[in-house]
Amino acid sequence: MKQSYVAELIGTFILVAIGSMAAFTSGGNLVIVALGFGFALLIALYSVGHISGGHFNPAVSLAMRLGGSLSTSDMIGYWIAQVIGAVLASLAVLAMAGSDAVANTMNTYADTGPAFGAEVILTGAFVLVIMVVAGQGLGHARIVISLALIAVHVAGVPISGASVNPARSLGPALVAGDLGGMWLYIVAPLVGAVVAWLATKVARTDSVDA
Repeated sequence: MKQSYVAELIGTFILVAIGSMAAFTSGGNLVIVALGFGFALLIALYSVGHISGGHFNPAVSLAMRLGGSLSTSDMIGYWIAQVIGAVLASLAVLAMAGSDAVANTMNTYADTGPAFGAEVILTGAFVLVIMVVAGQGLGHARIVISLALIAVHVAGVPISGASVNPARSLGPALVAGDLGGMWLYIVAPLVGAVVAWLATKVARTDSVDA
């Protein structure tokens, strides 16, 4: 397995394990959940992000593939590594806190339409931040990206659970054996990634024309 794939596996494990435990131990407290996932991402980015680019999210990998910075084969490799990392993280949560903890970290939604729209918009915004900040090569990019994830959770948890990451949702669902509604958390974030890529493409075209 490529070193970059291992990094994606480890980074996704860190993100899902810490974020999930924060959600469980806080009883779903919105602020704690948002901070948990945000700081988990920051830790993952500083730990192994320099090896793989720090995607830890199939939606991010898709956007990078569309942008030309990732090959199709590597995108698929990243996806597999990310899902494995999320499953292993959910198994770790299961071992530490039991099945209730895993069930508690699964994304849920009441209405399909608003939830789908929220996942598309929030993922699009999150991925757009990543593409813009990473493209500028800013030294504090990892902090900005982590803050963006915190903001996304604050805005989206009440509507859709704020997945914005197919692997993050799929891992707990597979371990819990409950894939009901999972299509939304796979399709919507990937659509959001395409929207983010299109936005950056249009922005670049406009800047060239100007």
